[in-house]
Amino acid sequence: MNLFRSEEHIARWLGARAPGATIPAQTLCDLAHAWWDTWLDADWRPRSRGENQAILDGLGLVGPFWALPESGIRESRRGDSNP
Repeated sequence: MNLFRSEEHIARWLGARAPGATIPAQTLCDLAHAWWDTWLDADWRPRSRGENQAILDGLGLVGPFWALPESGIRESRRGDSNP
């Protein structure tokens, strides 16, 4: 993760490289709060892929970069799949 002060700063830093996903700092903060806000709750449980995808979608983080895989490491280790 890199933080930049402007789109121009990003363009200078990238040079000829292709850009990845960029989001405003406020969106990053909103994502962190939405993703981790229940982590310390006594009844915390891991979210399903669908719940995590809903967080991203709700913040407008859509498209191929933000699409979570249908099956991940956690599901394959447990032997089940939580869509």
